[in-house]
Amino acid sequence: MKKIVSLALAAAAVLSLTACGADKTASTSDASANAAAETMTITSLNGSKEEISLEVPSDPQRIAILDMASLDILDALGVGDRVVGTADTSLEYLQSYIGGDVANLGTIKEADLEAVMASEPDVIFIGGRLASSYDALSEIAPVVYLSVDTEVGVVESVRKNATTIASLFGMESKVDELMADFDGRIEALSAFAKDKTAIIGMTTSGSYNVLGNDGRCSIIGREIGFQNIGIDANLDTSTHGNEASFEFIVDKNPDYIFVMDRDAAVGTDGAKLAQEIMENQLVMGTDAYKNGHIVYLSHPAVWYTAEGGITALDLMLSDLESTLLA
Repeated sequence: MKKIVSLALAAAAVLSLTACGADKTASTSDASANAAAETMTITSLNGSKEEISLEVPSDPQRIAILDMASLDILDALGVGDRVVGTADTSLEYLQSYIGGDVANLGTIKEADLEAVMASEPDVIFIGGRLASSYDALSEIAPVVYLSVDTEVGVVESVRKNATTIASLFGMESKVDELMADFDGRIEALSAFAKDKTAIIGMTTSGSYNVLGNDGRCSIIGREIGFQNIGIDANLDTSTHGNEASFEFIVDKNPDYIFVMDRDAAVGTDGAKLAQEIMENQLVMGTDAYKNGHIVYLSHPAVWYTAEGGITALDLMLSDLESTLLA
């Protein structure tokens, strides 16, 4: 009888150990699955502006922002409460992220690396102005660098970038809802722009710089379809455009002249307003001026610092609609 009891106890011990081993294996398996679920791979750019596969935390809780278009998209998705630090901005619709519990991380051109590190972000978002800081910021956390591809177009770039950002939170389906009316608005503006010529540019330091379809304001010539006659297609105008004489504008005599006030966008002290620069004796002799077709973009800071955001795109189209389709 004693022997039988001993055998029974031994068998129970083996079963217990087997069960523990199974539990341990299951726990290890679950832990591995959870670890795998905590990161994901997205397509982003590196410091050389090349597409790369980037491993980032899924559902990040602490986000550092050094790009206003990305902050715009996060805000539209409703996850702005995850932002622990941001670059300074004058954009009215993003002022709730300035001050308070949100750390100041510098500017969209110059990051405060110590402040970024102190904010302990899970992920950092940057734009093109900080490409040279990509490696330094990557030492702190994964850096998501998204941009507008003018060849693809602003609307499709916003859709693509918003989908990338939304995927971090499993919110891809919300992007279609947010982008729902943009295609129709572009179509209406395109119908208006058909067969019309334009010079597109920005005022800065008292001069007018013409822009092509390769950078800022490219949506006017590329997607909306004004014939941009202000610049040779082979010239690079993507940064600040190329300075043009007012005689040049008179010679081209476009149907429309579009003006983005860079000095107003960046808050240059004492700068002349765009209207003061443009409405001189030469320009006032053009058909565009005589017909009331000089279009001053009402939200220059949006066009200059936030192109690529969802709210930004809405405001940019509104600037055109209010003048062209009113």
